[in-house]
Amino acid sequence: MKALLFDTKLHLEDIPIPVPATGEALVRVSTAGICNTDIEICRGYMNYSGILGHEFVGVVEEASNSYMVGKRVVGEINCVCEQCRYCKMEMPNHCQNRSVLGILNRPGVFAEYVTLPEKNLHIVPDALNDEMAVFTEPLAAAFRITEQVSLASDDRIFVLGDGKLGQLISQTLWLYSKNIICLGKHQWKLDMLSSLGIDTAIQNSELAGNADIVVDATGSSNGLHQALSLVRPEGTVLLKTTCVNPLNIDSKSTVINEVRILGSRCGPFRPALEALALGTVETRPLVTESYPLVDAIHAMSRAEAPGVMKVLLHI
Repeated sequence: MKALLFDTKLHLEDIPIPVPATGEALVRVSTAGICNTDIEICRGYMNYSGILGHEFVGVVEEASNSYMVGKRVVGEINCVCEQCRYCKMEMPNHCQNRSVLGILNRPGVFAEYVTLPEKNLHIVPDALNDEMAVFTEPLAAAFRITEQVSLASDDRIFVLGDGKLGQLISQTLWLYSKNIICLGKHQWKLDMLSSLGIDTAIQNSELAGNADIVVDATGSSNGLHQALSLVRPEGTVLLKTTCVNPLNIDSKSTVINEVRILGSRCGPFRPALEALALGTVETRPLVTESYPLVDAIHAMSRAEAPGVMKVLLHI
């Protein structure tokens, strides 16, 4: 099979089709999405080498559960041992022995085939085409926020960042509170949210702080500093940024204001699939360009280019 690998540089190779281990399924990948984490890995994040990619839709080719064969699926990216302390505490995403699809000790989905535990797979509703369903994993990360904090309809929420994840987070949290503003640097990206009725502002605008909740989805090491300047005393800052550079923090004001800082990573697939199927979250305008796998190296460079949102690989 063809696959896009990274080991200090990107290269497309022909490698053997993977053999699923016990309890795993073999999935033929049909569509994959390039995310900022993939780009950061190429800059040194996680010190990962191997096949990139973790956002995908595919068709099950082999599985011990015959019902799954032929089904169109998406997959959770954390593969866990079920035996360690955190698995037994029902915190499997923090499994001490986990591998993570295309990020940590497990080949990713920028390839014609991938293996994943059958328990990680979710069947895609027929109403969703591949270009919508491929957003399940990043949208689930947005829904993770709703598991971590209690959201009230009058909460004042700022989302920092108008990129792909910032867009999904803004739409998701808008389902819970209409008192939300997305702050970004690009008017054309903010206009995408404005068209859905979500308030936006250019990041340098003079906005009063005192937000109950601030989400950093800037992808920048400076995002946390800005978030702390906007949150109220005893408010909550959620970090969605993953980048190779260390984050900047003003510990003095954080302590004085007793601000709660929460890391936030992977989330639940079921509400994400439901939101996509019902159309309560709109992803179609986010897709800017699509490429075949043979053009994956070019696609990765395009994903970093100004004026580009989501880049997909059709495999």
